Amino acid sequence: MIVSVASGKGGTGKTLVATSLALSLSDQTKVQLLDCDVEEPNTHIFLDIKEGQSSPALLLIPHIDEDKCTHCGVCAEVCAYNAIAALPKKVLVFPELCHGCGACSYLCPESAITEEGKEIGIIRQGSSRNISLVEGELTLGEVAAPTVIREVKRHIDTAGEVIIDASPGTSCPVIEAIKDSDFCLLVTEPTPFGLNDLSLAVEMTRKLGIPAGVIINRAGEGDQLIEQYCQEQDIPILLRIPLDRNIAVLYSKGIPLVEGMPDWRRNFLQLFHRLKEMLPTTEVSR
Repeated sequence: MIVSVASGKGGTGKTLVATSLALSLSDQTKVQLLDCDVEEPNTHIFLDIKEGQSSPALLLIPHIDEDKCTHCGVCAEVCAYNAIAALPKKVLVFPELCHGCGACSYLCPESAITEEGKEIGIIRQGSSRNISLVEGELTLGEVAAPTVIREVKRHIDTAGEVIIDASPGTSCPVIEAIKDSDFCLLVTEPTPFGLNDLSLAVEMTRKLGIPAGVIINRAGEGDQLIEQYCQEQDIPILLRIPLDRNIAVLYSKGIPLVEGMPDWRRNFLQLFHRLKEMLPTTEVSR
């Protein structure tokens, strides 16, 4: 099963949930944890990972063969990102705008376009006990986060359970990270801002056809905002993590919740078993 962990905003506790779930499951089965928050990956901080191999993440940039090019302008017409400009005697390529979709090379009538790899990030792999970690990191100054996320997800191994830690928000990198998941855990906090961004995340999962449930982190005052919304939208609240100073201290020290407070392992295992029970119904509806 592939479970993604997302949120409408940053700072809600996605990584806390993703690492706690991975560590809890690792006592029983193989777990693969994918850190797709490629602009600021940090799951390795909470896991005692032994580094393995690493490889570059490449964005394929078009290269124009001027000897073959007839300056017909087809490449510029098909580029949805305005990364190519066709002039009467020259074709200009703007690599910083390119998304590496390959449409220009595929549709060029003269086969005058080839693609060259530009390194925009790095993919790291490692392991710890029964957990394998695949982490992507976007090079500073680069903007094509979805490309790096796709490279991370190419390493998915469904022989065990797969957990994806997505970046915050509801933009293209998040969509790339969570699409094709069997279930999406939406982590929120009981504040007006948390509710607003949760509603955006719920709409995103519905557009993608991914069943979702909510985890309320820092639960306590103000929970009724989230609970009322979830009831109205028929979204299950799967877990509540209380507003607890001890949890915050553990997090600040890079200590996973289920290691600092082992009793929480049972809660995350129950959460996962509940997802398993929910999936047959949701899969039929999808």
